[in-house]
Amino acid sequence: MLDPLKMKNRASGLKGALNPKWAFLAVFFGLIALTWQCASIQQPMGGPKDSIPPTIVSENPPNLSRNFSAEKIVIEFDEYIKLSNPLKEISVSPDMSQPISPRVKRKTIEIMIPDSLEPNTTYTINFGKAIGDFNEGNPLPNYSYVFSTGDVIDSLAISGQVVNALTKLPEKEITVMLIPVSQDSIFGKRKANIYTLTDTAGSFRLKNLREDTYRIYALREENNDKIYNSPDELIGFLRDSIVLSKDTAGILLEVSKGIPKDFRLLDRRIDQDGKIRFAFNKRLENPSIRILSPEGLDTTKIVEYTANQDSAMLWVTDLSFDTIHVELADHGKPLDSVIIRRGRNDKYDRDFLLTDNLPRNRVTRSRHIELTSGSPVRSIDRSKIILMEDSVQRTNFQLIRDTTAHRRYILRYNWRPKRNYELVIEEGAFTGYFGDKNKSLSKTFTLEESENFGDILFKVTLPDTLHQYLVQLVSEKLDVVYQSVAIRQSGELPLRRLPGGKYTIRVVYDENNNGRWDPGDVYLRRQPERVWYIGKTFIIRANWEQEETIQVPR
Repeated sequence: MLDPLKMKNRASGLKGALNPKWAFLAVFFGLIALTWQCASIQQPMGGPKDSIPPTIVSENPPNLSRNFSAEKIVIEFDEYIKLSNPLKEISVSPDMSQPISPRVKRKTIEIMIPDSLEPNTTYTINFGKAIGDFNEGNPLPNYSYVFSTGDVIDSLAISGQVVNALTKLPEKEITVMLIPVSQDSIFGKRKANIYTLTDTAGSFRLKNLREDTYRIYALREENNDKIYNSPDELIGFLRDSIVLSKDTAGILLEVSKGIPKDFRLLDRRIDQDGKIRFAFNKRLENPSIRILSPEGLDTTKIVEYTANQDSAMLWVTDLSFDTIHVELADHGKPLDSVIIRRGRNDKYDRDFLLTDNLPRNRVTRSRHIELTSGSPVRSIDRSKIILMEDSVQRTNFQLIRDTTAHRRYILRYNWRPKRNYELVIEEGAFTGYFGDKNKSLSKTFTLEESENFGDILFKVTLPDTLHQYLVQLVSEKLDVVYQSVAIRQSGELPLRRLPGGKYTIRVVYDENNNGRWDPGDVYLRRQPERVWYIGKTFIIRANWEQEETIQVPR
């Protein structure tokens, strides 16, 4: 880089030889050149965000030290660091008589060790995801510092994989915990202190273990406390304990959303239309609702449960009560009772509402018109339902109640292309149980001719007839179930008029014959129901029929 002082002196030396004007210009352009050269070597601003976790430079005493007697451990990193949630993330196995308190000093972590360590014992300080760089917080996962107060370091290991019990896809960043059976604390207040996190492939490895008998769990935590205490947490486990006397590999843990042990009412409220809603924390097998007070309401009530039977809707004839006392039960056994108070100025509008499934004013040969009422229907006056085809009234349509949804009615007709349709539902065509009637409704629509449907015939071979199997057609991403058919014996299974696209087959071994897949129950040590995938996708093409063979394994 040019020196400004030298340039100034050089310019001064030329004064006698150059005109002062030219001398000034020489200095001026020289300064411009100087500025350009200095600016050209500056480091560019911006760039990619730092995503690399800190790297360990040294450990003193060294990791895996034997005959450990140091009073302090110092771990040095290549950059400034910080600790996040140290009380939850950092654990020591086995427990020390006094808790450790790691301290950060710029690029180092210092840990004072109590002088009451057990002799001939291997200690593991597990940092979990506590260590991260100071600026971005990029975590250094699963780092452990291990030392032994004796001549030997425990060296046994357990490894395996965690997958989703329903999709069979690997689960990353799941906490895998190993707990000695003598202190099983998965449900208690004392958190597990032997744990690790799965990687992107769902794989895990726990090392530096001593010979013992353990239980192993996989937990997708909600509150990061290494304790199973929320029904929203995914949990997996082995039915039996592990007697660890040698390295053990191939452990498979399948996680699913657990079933709450105790029933709890999550929500209850009165909607604007007078409907009373209840939400439960778990599915009930045979739910019932009884109105304890006011007297007389229970005999005329109407109750509707959702398909999953984890919530309910209640209609009553009289909404003039101040409070209503309701009891909830399963299989006739009372679970809870609740008093619901209505606001002093609350007013309810019991208008009978009808909605349809014609947002684009189109019907197809497989998707007919669906009419859904906002409250239970007592009667229908078919003469007030008018279907027009090119201005000609048609009466040969079907109107049937949907067996899967009590307030839904399906209107079927042999729809034809290039015709204009109009559906008129006159006022009072539908009457509710409380005397409320619908307002008039009119819709115009046509047939969607560009349908993309195909058929597929599955030839299914089952391994036995001990229980039923659920053959499910699911999306390629495994997140949508299009059809689920329960079968008990081998044979042909036709699936008709499927929208074009990619699908696969999932088979649920429905051992309790309840028509659905059941997750695991950690309290009863019951594993999730078995699931098998055919291992390939099917492409459904328009106006095409194909055959596939399914050999369900034993």
